Amino acid sequence: MACLLGATACGAPLMKLPAGTGTPALDAAAALAQATRVCRGVRTLTAEVAVSGSAGGHRVRGRLLAGVAAPASARLEAVAPFGPPLFIFVATNDDATLLLPRDDRALEHGPPDAVLDAVAGVPLDAADLHTTLTGCAPPVPQPGGRALGPDWRVVITSARSAGYRLYLHRDGGAQPWRLVASVHEGSTDSVWRADYRDFQNGLPRLIRVTSGRSDPRGDRSFDLTLALSQVEANVPLGADVFRVEIPRSADPITLAELRRARTGIREN
Repeated sequence: MACLLGATACGAPLMKLPAGTGTPALDAAAALAQATRVCRGVRTLTAEVAVSGSAGGHRVRGRLLAGVAAPASARLEAVAPFGPPLFIFVATNDDATLLLPRDDRALEHGPPDAVLDAVAGVPLDAADLHTTLTGCAPPVPQPGGRALGPDWRVVITSARSAGYRLYLHRDGGAQPWRLVASVHEGSTDSVWRADYRDFQNGLPRLIRVTSGRSDPRGDRSFDLTLALSQVEANVPLGADVFRVEIPRSADPITLAELRRARTGIREN
């Protein structure tokens, strides 16, 4: 393919989201239900993910094997051109393990978002990975929203101690609503945005994930495009998928050591 990964690789800008306060939207709950009808039915998802862009001021280009399960389990394997994976990351709820097979080192029982941030520069936890890869949103009790023109709705809510702005769009009044962007507003270090494009069977195949922080040095920023292929939804994934066996020979590694080694891991 001439354009390997779509938006980031080909320089397309971020989706332009509507601004302004808008007007109350009585149809916001129905629009959100329609936009998330398919993804809320996805309990598990597996995919190959081609990754391109930047994180921490360095170029990122590679391939992941990903598996996620609701509500908060995830497995990522960073595939190398040959030999063992660069890393294997597994997480369930608030517990994550990372194995670096090539270095024979491991980190056990770490916070998932901190571990993934240290190894890949992206502070997402297991629940974030599930909603992001399925193009979905956390459950929203009694959703209300604002209309930003006839074909845009924004739903503002909070879940898991973070605020969310969910942008819904339709291509005209007769077309269905889709969740096309989600802005996650947590602490200063966990503000990020996901844009969703190229929907197939109700799920996105192209996802752009960007940090929302202002970081002139670039070491805490990221802008990644995830191109999904070989997508399978609702395949059985046992609990063993989200565990990794640590070899007895593996030495422990700390989050600080991971952050220092991150550039080398990415460039292999």
